[in-house]
Amino acid sequence: MRTKRELDVCVISDVHLGTFGCHAKELNSYLKTITPKQLVLNGDIIDIWNFRKRYFPKDHLKVIRTLLKMAAHGTKVYYITGNHDEALRRFSGFELGNISIVDKLVLEIGKEKAWVFHGDVFDRSIQSAKFIAKLGGWGYDVLIIINRLLNNILQALGKERYSLSKRIKDGVKKAVAFIADFEKVAADLAIENNYDYVICGHIHQPQIRTVTTSKGATNYLNSGDWVENLTALEFSQNHWSIYNHRDITTAEEDTDDLDHFSKKELLAKLSAELTMTKL
Repeated sequence: MRTKRELDVCVISDVHLGTFGCHAKELNSYLKTITPKQLVLNGDIIDIWNFRKRYFPKDHLKVIRTLLKMAAHGTKVYYITGNHDEALRRFSGFELGNISIVDKLVLEIGKEKAWVFHGDVFDRSIQSAKFIAKLGGWGYDVLIIINRLLNNILQALGKERYSLSKRIKDGVKKAVAFIADFEKVAADLAIENNYDYVICGHIHQPQIRTVTTSKGATNYLNSGDWVENLTALEFSQNHWSIYNHRDITTAEEDTDDLDHFSKKELLAKLSAELTMTKL
């Protein structure tokens, strides 16, 4: 039985459960290796925008079950709403045992304060042209499917994996400029409000760096995603770090007692546990 790592805080974002691009199996494998005191789900965990009734695999249901079990065993879970799960914003303030749904969060970490939010508020394409943004999300899904087929071929040939979407993002100057602007605006606001850390998701770019301006300094952190980068932010022993699942070559396969369940049976079990478990 593997030993779980104890963390003070773990932050994950942009999981996009319910889409083809989501690496739910890898995420579930990671979650089973940690015991965080606080787990922050920083937006776009369930992709309600691109949700398809016919597509919600067992591995995606397993992630939800693992999150519920973590809460039942003492982990404080904060679900911060993002743009792809904005339908949950109507439930902001709702609490069920150790699970809270919020739009933003301020974490007290020792004598320091961390300001946590998804970050879509900075994205004009989301705020001004939601239909176009959703259309882009569907196109992104198609790109992910093509990318997986390409990687299957590359793997068979003994070649390295290749990310089409990441290549496109990195190669387009406008996208690079947007990421830089996003980080600057987030950091500027954190400095103005005297936060020691500002933690975001949304742009799928894992990052930890210190931003200094004429008004002061803050630490900008981004948890990345579980579509392309497979990353999380971890705080332990008074230190923030980026966990990268692709770098963990010894990661164990996620095999558990649910593998033999059908999707219908697993959904029924999940529903029963949610009803009966005293979180």
